[in-house]
Amino acid sequence: MRGNPLHHQMIAPSTLEEALSLLAASPGEWTPFAGGTELMVAYSAGRLKAEKLLSLGALPELATITIEDNRGVTLGGCVTFAQIRGNPHLQRSFPLLVKAASWIGSIANQSRATLAGNIANGSPAADAPPALLVYDAQIELLSRSGARTIPYADFHTGYKQNLLRPDEIIRAVLLQTPKPSSLEALHKVGTRKAMAITKVALAARALLDENKIIDIRLAAASLADRPIRLLQTEDALRGKSLDEQTCRRALLALHSETAPIDDIRSTAAYRSQVAANLLTDFLLSLQSSGGRS
Repeated sequence: MRGNPLHHQMIAPSTLEEALSLLAASPGEWTPFAGGTELMVAYSAGRLKAEKLLSLGALPELATITIEDNRGVTLGGCVTFAQIRGNPHLQRSFPLLVKAASWIGSIANQSRATLAGNIANGSPAADAPPALLVYDAQIELLSRSGARTIPYADFHTGYKQNLLRPDEIIRAVLLQTPKPSSLEALHKVGTRKAMAITKVALAARALLDENKIIDIRLAAASLADRPIRLLQTEDALRGKSLDEQTCRRALLALHSETAPIDDIRSTAAYRSQVAANLLTDFLLSLQSSGGRS
């Protein structure tokens, strides 16, 4: 079954103010989108429920990467993954996000798919969220009544649910220059090496000093009903010496705070074991690094 274009209406506003005014006048009636990569999959399968579509892809103020020296980066809501991959500053300062961008479908997909769209779609298996979580990203939400900024860690509230109001769009993703780390890593396990939906992914950043974990950030995909920060696992490691007992406590915490499911791509048991393996590998690599930056 395929979608029928007669069942849908699309408007492409020429200004951001026009787009926000339309959303304000009819909250929940229009569905904003940018690249449309997920939308077209749903449309082709005859599963696109949204009848009124609001295209934001032609708004240049949403498609820019703004770099503030020594402070951070603002990624507009329509910034594509191709832009992220090709930006030298992001390559240096936010390599995990650049690596995640390389996982988004094909090169053609990366040229259309946007970071904000990846976030708003809300898939628990999305590629970018674990990197955003370990970089402590902020999300700027914009409506005609004003802007508000929230921690990305608070944005997702459940499966495909979030804090975005019907009259709002994701105007930008805000990244502060990250604190120093001894090691950072991002690993994804899928059916293939490319163009595969994530079975399990783990992002990690840690600072080690004389075998003690001074600070750590961990986040995962496909281990819950949304992308999650692994706060309990972090607590089991932070301030502790990196020994066998600490690693065991961390693995117990990981098992306690995750809830993977059985689906067509994998089983919950497999996901749990792979997540434990990925965390163990990161901790062993951290230990081998000896705390060197």
